[in-house]
Amino acid sequence: MVAAVAIALTAPALKTTSDQSEFLPSHYESIRAAQAQTDHFPEANSTPGAIVLFQREDGGKITAADQEAVAQIATDLGPTLGEKTFVQTMVTSTGDQPNVSQDGTVMLGIVPLAKDATGYDPQAFDDAKEMRDELDTLIADTGLTAQTTGTVPQGLDSQESSEQALAIVGIATIVLIVLLLALIFRSVIICLMPIVIVGLVSIVATGLIGFANEAFDLKADSSIQTILVVVLYGIGTDYILFFLFRYRERLRHGADVKASVRYGLERAGEAITSAGGAVIVAFLALLLSSLGIFRAIGPALAIAVFVTMIAVLTLVPAVVTLLGRALFWPSKKWKLEPEAARFSKVGHSLGRRPGTFAAVSGLLMLLLAGFSLGFNPSFDFNSSLPKNVESTEAMETFQDHFAAGQADPAPVLLVAKDGQLDPAELPAFQQALEAAEGVDSVQPAQVSEDGEAAVFSVILTHDPVSDEALNDVKGPIRTAAHDAAPDGTSAMVGGTASIFADMQKAMNRDYSVVFPVAAAIILLILMLLLRSLVAPWYLMAAVGLGFAATLGATVIVFQHIQGESGLIFMLPIYIYLFVTALGTDYNILMIARLREEAREGRNPRDAAAEAVKHAGPTIAAAGVILAGTFASLMLAGNSLMVSMGFALSVGIAVAAFVMAMFFTPALTALIGHAAWWPGHGDEKKPDDEPEDEPALV
Repeated sequence: MVAAVAIALTAPALKTTSDQSEFLPSHYESIRAAQAQTDHFPEANSTPGAIVLFQREDGGKITAADQEAVAQIATDLGPTLGEKTFVQTMVTSTGDQPNVSQDGTVMLGIVPLAKDATGYDPQAFDDAKEMRDELDTLIADTGLTAQTTGTVPQGLDSQESSEQALAIVGIATIVLIVLLLALIFRSVIICLMPIVIVGLVSIVATGLIGFANEAFDLKADSSIQTILVVVLYGIGTDYILFFLFRYRERLRHGADVKASVRYGLERAGEAITSAGGAVIVAFLALLLSSLGIFRAIGPALAIAVFVTMIAVLTLVPAVVTLLGRALFWPSKKWKLEPEAARFSKVGHSLGRRPGTFAAVSGLLMLLLAGFSLGFNPSFDFNSSLPKNVESTEAMETFQDHFAAGQADPAPVLLVAKDGQLDPAELPAFQQALEAAEGVDSVQPAQVSEDGEAAVFSVILTHDPVSDEALNDVKGPIRTAAHDAAPDGTSAMVGGTASIFADMQKAMNRDYSVVFPVAAAIILLILMLLLRSLVAPWYLMAAVGLGFAATLGATVIVFQHIQGESGLIFMLPIYIYLFVTALGTDYNILMIARLREEAREGRNPRDAAAEAVKHAGPTIAAAGVILAGTFASLMLAGNSLMVSMGFALSVGIAVAAFVMAMFFTPALTALIGHAAWWPGHGDEKKPDDEPEDEPALV
């Protein structure tokens, strides 16, 4: 608690960013293009920071008087636009022609970003909010309406949506945990203890993450704080449950409070430490990612789990010892051993027919896993915004009346490798770009003052943040630019779609590196924990099958039933991390209890039956709480969080109620003593003497 206060007073704020370009290494083409543009055109920034759409209130065509009114609004709006975010004038025409749609009903105002501005800093969002307020005042009595969209307004809406999502998810998570703990323990103190302790852990974890991000210049995605709430409360409550169930179990056998705490730590501590270690390793494996978003979120979640694990192994037992039997107030039912009739019945059935349970649970996961092959990654970040925010509605209006790519032209840089460009070669290069599939139009080249570079603004046929634009850029547009580049020059395609194309390439690389490394280290942890070379392999195979089944179930619901064209590209990484890591938690808890029962002298099938009977309630309670906390993400109101919440809650349910409850104990019962080769950790040791057990009162 002293550490929490010290960290809270000294830690820097946890800063996040929505600028996807900050997540890519510098060797990718989109980043090289951006750097070349900065180097050769330091005074220019033609990227739209915001787009303002003007329409008549009566839905009619824009008149000459309306155009004059818009021009006056642009003039009056100038002083409002912050210098750190926007230039001082809103552009309402191209050359001598006003920016009016072909049907004449919409007029466009473009607010370019100022020099050196990214449009993703907090000041930009404040300016966008002020601009909206000012526009409302300026259009009064003009008969016009105004809506804003583009980089900065979308960032503002995303920030406000994230803050709202954080509040909703936080409240839903806490309410769910309190209700479920009330049903399980019927104790006021136990209901509140995880909330208070995890709240304290959150202060420490967030502070340490802030220190880490500052020390190593890590870029955290804007969704990290919402995910942290779920991880801290979900995992923290799970680990507290692991301990409390074993503590209560010993109390029921007549041990005093301190002896019961010691027993709980001895029995649950190993599982908590091993499970926490597996989760931490899985998250730290993201340091191998080439994307900054995962290199930041991996250590952040690892720090959160580590602090949670330390708190559950130290602070929680201390609090429980101080509270004693008052912990269970006002309920007296903790004294009574529950019949656990359902879990006992399931356990005995599994012990008698482990082959049937293994086959049914395995085939269910295999069937769902088959649909994972249909996963289609999407890089459309704007689709994750709520449909009812202004920037989303304005973008729909924009795409209905203008070329989709006009909202964010893609800069194509042509740079001389040695010397200056030949101006005579530029028209041919422009024609090659115009002929490429996915290009609507290309504006004439702007040549740098030193004559070493030229930039072409390419208007894409599709929305720059869409999957169609991504495919056009990484295919025909880049191919056309590279092939048409004159000898002695290099061509680079930049812009939003180019960034997403490079992110897709980076993700494919990460899948082939992060997944195997995380799996190998978790496998090693299981080998050390179980002292076996057999059980860890089928445990990891089960977790892998659970991952594929989770992804398959998500594909069924969102792509096949709801008709979504794809799912956000980050989803498999998140599923892998949480389902692999937390699924391993439940496997460890079950296998540890199974080994404990075997050491009592039971044969493999009887040990599996007893393990399900005793560990089943713990896993079920923990699984319901964790799945419920992840499901609360679906209340965030945007497609990214909805799909993530669904996938992670289903994944935890599969890990708890299919894999750990049935598949793992059934396979262990079938394999028998060979599962523990060469350590034979299931055999009763001669030195297992009574004094090792906590003394009974």
